[in-house]
Amino acid sequence: MLNILNYQFIQHALIAIILSSIVCGIIGTIIIEKKLILMSSGIAHTAYGGVGLGYLFNFNPLIGALIFSLISALSIKKVRNSNFKHSEIIIALFWSLGMALGILFISFMDGYPPNMNSYLFGNILSVDSFDLISITILTIVVLLILTIFFEDWKIYLFDEEMAKINGLNTSFLEYTLLILIAFSVVILIRISGIIMLITLLCAPSATASLINEKLNSRMIIAILISLFNSLVGLYISYVFDIASGASIVIFSALIYFIVFNFTKLLKKNS
Repeated sequence: MLNILNYQFIQHALIAIILSSIVCGIIGTIIIEKKLILMSSGIAHTAYGGVGLGYLFNFNPLIGALIFSLISALSIKKVRNSNFKHSEIIIALFWSLGMALGILFISFMDGYPPNMNSYLFGNILSVDSFDLISITILTIVVLLILTIFFEDWKIYLFDEEMAKINGLNTSFLEYTLLILIAFSVVILIRISGIIMLITLLCAPSATASLINEKLNSRMIIAILISLFNSLVGLYISYVFDIASGASIVIFSALIYFIVFNFTKLLKKNS
């Protein structure tokens, strides 16, 4: 079994798992705390348009995904700021529009269309050197921004009104958060794919919230859970020869339901 660690694609997969687990644990906790799961799903699905654009104009699809994710994140923020009654409809339209544009761009290509399964459903074993460099840079950026503004984030997450009273620029923090979500989407695309990405992003943090309520502890626990889920999911996919993205996501969801029922049982018996 240890012999497979000599393969470069396995080494790339393990590094990607470590980096993505850090992002899932931190950003996932914030998304759950601020109830931004629907918005995050909208940003994730919009990224498909960028993937298609990358294939059409022959540049790396992850760059296209990042561009579309950022445009989607900033546009959604503008809609929310306008106090539009039906902002959820706009998010759903972004969701569908991004997917439709991806399909349209692919249809414009000459010859046979590329296989998009790894972007839709994930394939961590296909992570190449460019993907790994991109994921590493984006992870470092996410960590730097969160470290610099961590104390402000804590106030903003738990009491936005108090944050405003304390003179914090909450609009800036929200814009920054949406940009970080866009970065996280790109980091996770190659692992779980656009379709299943939101489960991988939120399941470890949701599981951690059942174990501990303190923000710092939840983030650390979520990182560890995400790392455990991804490693076990990858191992299961190797043993049973099934898709790695689906295996990781299914195992992540299973762990959440197990912990949820276990904690529920403990509370009932206490």
